[in-house]
Amino acid sequence: MQENSNLKEIVAQFIGDSKEIDIKPLGAGHINDSYKVKADEKEYVLQRINHYVFKNVEQLQSNILRVTMHIRQKLMDAKVEDIDRKVLTFLPTKDGKLYFQDEKGDYWRVMDFIKDSKSYDEINPELAYRAGLAFGEFQKMLADLPGEPLFETIPNFHNIESRLATFRESVAANKVGRMVEVSDLVNELEARADEMCKAERMHREGKLIKRTNHCDTKVNNILFDKNDQVLCVVDLDTVMPGYVLSDFGDFIRTGANKGAEDDQDLYNVSLDLAIFEGYTKGYLQNAASFLTDVEIENLAFGAKLLTYMQTVRFLTDYIDGDTYYKISYGNHNLVRSKAQFKFLKSLEENFDKMQEIVLNTAAKYKS
Repeated sequence: MQENSNLKEIVAQFIGDSKEIDIKPLGAGHINDSYKVKADEKEYVLQRINHYVFKNVEQLQSNILRVTMHIRQKLMDAKVEDIDRKVLTFLPTKDGKLYFQDEKGDYWRVMDFIKDSKSYDEINPELAYRAGLAFGEFQKMLADLPGEPLFETIPNFHNIESRLATFRESVAANKVGRMVEVSDLVNELEARADEMCKAERMHREGKLIKRTNHCDTKVNNILFDKNDQVLCVVDLDTVMPGYVLSDFGDFIRTGANKGAEDDQDLYNVSLDLAIFEGYTKGYLQNAASFLTDVEIENLAFGAKLLTYMQTVRFLTDYIDGDTYYKISYGNHNLVRSKAQFKFLKSLEENFDKMQEIVLNTAAKYKS
């Protein structure tokens, strides 16, 4: 943990000097370092922004401000109670910025702490339904965000054509000589590459639009109250333009797998259809009203696409010699790749059922 006196000086840039201030680590985020701050009977979250991942902090914070202010206005218009627990509130510094850069060059931000809230890492069908409500409502509220599209905080984050280009460069370079053991999996991925690029093709043809997406739709990015009712969506760093099928698909990839993302026993890895159905019902209850037919028809495909994309990313890193993802053992990225590919095959086997659930649910909520 960074020196507490330094952290107090940073917090003071946002809230001024406080007589009593207590700062403790909060959570175990993979990207940003977070701390819980208690100062003069108020509570805040202090975060160090990872500017190696998010290189343009000013644009990042501008995105978040636009998104949170728009959601806040929607909640006010709807006369929703307890708004401060239902949208994140970021504090400006003394000179009006939503971030502070310290003498080391690190970037920091402060937001109000949302009391009496909790998040989940595990999922069940009822929580999946409520998560679907949350992310569907999030996209719905942002569907009419005015002005220019948001800044792309991580360029080409969910662009499979870009991911495949990088993958093919790694295969050709074969930097650490691992191609011999993964050539069969490489061939399996290449056999699906044309199908997986269809979203990008449809976008170029004007058939599939980009909307304001969350781009990290895990269940632990939703805060619930003590009764497991949704409070708000958090972790807004990746909110940027994208296809709704990507947001839908990423939740299914992370939430509807009976096994772990890096399960060494592939027998455990398969689609949980009850969670898929729960999330679909919640999501479309709020989202069906603004989605196009093309978007609805491709939601189930989004689950395949994001699982395929993550397989490509893990395998790329393995072929490169494990330079991006943290690993716990030598072939961890290969284990991840095989587990994701097994889940992709389970999605392919269940695709007709998934499509039926999506279309039937959409018809119910569009009528």
